Amino acid sequence: MNRSHDDYVDTPIGILMLSFNEKFELVSAIFPKDEITLPVANGLGSVKIQRVKKQFEEYFNGTRKTFDIPLSPEGTEFQKKVWTELLNIPYGETTTYQQMANKLGDPKVIRAAASANGKNPISIVIPCHRVIGSDGSLTGYAGGLHRKKWLLEHESPSPQQSLF
Repeated sequence: MNRSHDDYVDTPIGILMLSFNEKFELVSAIFPKDEITLPVANGLGSVKIQRVKKQFEEYFNGTRKTFDIPLSPEGTEFQKKVWTELLNIPYGETTTYQQMANKLGDPKVIRAAASANGKNPISIVIPCHRVIGSDGSLTGYAGGLHRKKWLLEHESPSPQQSLF
């Protein structure tokens, strides 16, 4: 990965680590496997990084539904095709892995599409959490199913009702 800058956002579901390349394009946004403590802000950091962090904060406080962030995820051509398709899932809506495979043009690529979905390096912005099982079940999320459930409920048009 061509990372040159890292920063962190404290969210209601854990600390999100943001990695940027030298052009300040977002390369990854992940929840680290091990719990970490939010580093003390040093006041440094690009205006571009601060803009990205602000968009995440707005998303988590409920005032942002779409992101306007330059992205540069690293992956295979097929993975990038899947991630591009994920960007078409509107806020507050879900799709299934089978529907994703169909949109990619081949219902037989369901497993490959699910695998690419699981390797999405930019969670939330590339909304892999919006993909669920054909039976409506929560299946797989690199950040943990508890986070996927939280994100889907956060985006639900009826936040007082639990989706799951």
